[in-house]
Amino acid sequence: MRSQKRKHNIFASKSSYILRQMLHKPDRSWVLRDFTVPGGVSLGLAQAVISEMEKQGYVTWVKRGVGSSLKMSAKDNILSAWVRAYDFYQNFIYTYYNPDKKFLQKLKSVLKPEQYALTVHSGANLLTSYVRSDDIHLYLNENLWDKELLKLRQKLELKELANGGNVHIIRSYYKSNVFLHKQMIRGFPVVANLQLYLDLYNFQPRGREHADFLKETLNERGDGVG
Repeated sequence: MRSQKRKHNIFASKSSYILRQMLHKPDRSWVLRDFTVPGGVSLGLAQAVISEMEKQGYVTWVKRGVGSSLKMSAKDNILSAWVRAYDFYQNFIYTYYNPDKKFLQKLKSVLKPEQYALTVHSGANLLTSYVRSDDIHLYLNENLWDKELLKLRQKLELKELANGGNVHIIRSYYKSNVFLHKQMIRGFPVVANLQLYLDLYNFQPRGREHADFLKETLNERGDGVG
């Protein structure tokens, strides 16, 4: 009996690059070489992801052969499948404490915009002001881990408590892709709207509620989650 070919996980870390690009410009036509640029993925991975997306009905070919291109055909279905496949707690989260009520300003003075990005309520609230929270969640650039983390903790005066804390530094499951389409909002770097939505959706407390409100707000503005 022939073994069934294993289904490719299109929401995996490297594979997500393709979905992020397509969701960012959902009306655009794409060719495979659009995804194999520097910082992108290999041709083999691009072919595997697109093949699986086609099977799931997420993309359609405009035409095949010479000059072939494809378009996204089911944006809402992709988002629904993605939030089922991903959970914010897949990330490595390191929790510390700092009593400073103006911690975001301190963060801004210590880190450069390219070195971090806010997420969950602390990122989304810069767009929505929807959920009151004193907790700060931020992704730290992969290059700053290991050697730089201790220095950063000292500069930010972060204390390690036996339980709890209000500053959460995150090493992303998605590695560098978590910073794709990062945005500046009110002077702070924030992950893309798509990543905000994904992070909020299964987050506690009040993540799903905030995710729905964020999506509604972005749709009203004509921006969309992508």
